[in-house]
Amino acid sequence: MSLLKCLAEDLGCCFSVSRFSLASLSDILGYTACRQLSQLLLSIIFFHGSEYVLAVTFHGRSNVTLKSLLISRNYLLAMFFSLVEYLLEISLFPALKECWWISNFGLAMIVVGEIIRKMAIITAGRAFTHLIKIYHEDHHKLITHGIYRFIRHPGYCGFFIWSVGSQIMLCNPVSTIVFAVVVWHFFSTRIPYEEYFLRQFFGREYEEYAQTVPSGVPFVN
Repeated sequence: MSLLKCLAEDLGCCFSVSRFSLASLSDILGYTACRQLSQLLLSIIFFHGSEYVLAVTFHGRSNVTLKSLLISRNYLLAMFFSLVEYLLEISLFPALKECWWISNFGLAMIVVGEIIRKMAIITAGRAFTHLIKIYHEDHHKLITHGIYRFIRHPGYCGFFIWSVGSQIMLCNPVSTIVFAVVVWHFFSTRIPYEEYFLRQFFGREYEEYAQTVPSGVPFVN
């Protein structure tokens, strides 16, 4: 009798596990995940593809490498971490991913960030490069019109908004904080380094510009 009882309990346990697995699978393959993950995939493809196309347009194919896609090992690790978080949370806490006003706000941030960055690239033209210039070139001019009238580093500002927005769109609380901190720290060191050379290139003109126009990255002067 006890043997039958144990067997029944085991079967009940197995049934509960399988039911949980099926529920988790349905969450992962459901409308919420398909919508949010497809939005992320499309935004990544458009962001990196357009970066490469614009780089070729302004600098010529011979002067552009695959580095212009801006896909690094750290970037891939960050996206992998955010995907793992998403899959875990949608399996364990599916309701967390259905805060649509938060997700839509994140999607709006992606669009805004994309627009700001691409306006920066198009406005600067050949003066916009993915690598910091440490030597002045003839075509390198100080751009202060267009979006640069309002933001000194709209390319960085746009990427900051885009990257954080991608995690808000996924309703990833951990990755949202991590992305914000890591990207902010990267730009907080990159901007002073880049502006050191800009001051060397343009002198007083850049000093006056920097004093009146914000960097575009929070808490980075």
